Amino acid sequence: MIDIMIRLALVFCSLSMLGLIYRVIKGPSVADRVIALDAIGVNLVAITALISIVLNSHAFLEIILLIGILAFIGTVAFAKYLEKGVIIERERNH
Repeated sequence: MIDIMIRLALVFCSLSMLGLIYRVIKGPSVADRVIALDAIGVNLVAITALISIVLNSHAFLEIILLIGILAFIGTVAFAKYLEKGVIIERERNH
C-alpha cells in the first residue's frame, strides 16, 4: 500500500512540475516566475526524497540539502533584484 502511495506522490509531483514550468515560461509577471522557480526547487526536494524512499537509500540526503540551499539562495537573490535592481551592493567612495 505504501509503495502505491509513494508512486502516486511521484506522479503528482511530476505533474506539478509541468504546471510550474508552464508558469515560469508564461508567467504574467517576474514575481510569478520567481515563485514558480522556488516551488520547482521544493518539488525537486520532494521528488528526490521520494526516490530515496523507493530505493531505500540514504545517499540522496546530501543532494536534498544542496537543492534546498541553492533554491533558497536563488529565491533570495531574485527577490533582492526585484526590489532594488541589484544583487550585490558595493559602496562607492568617489
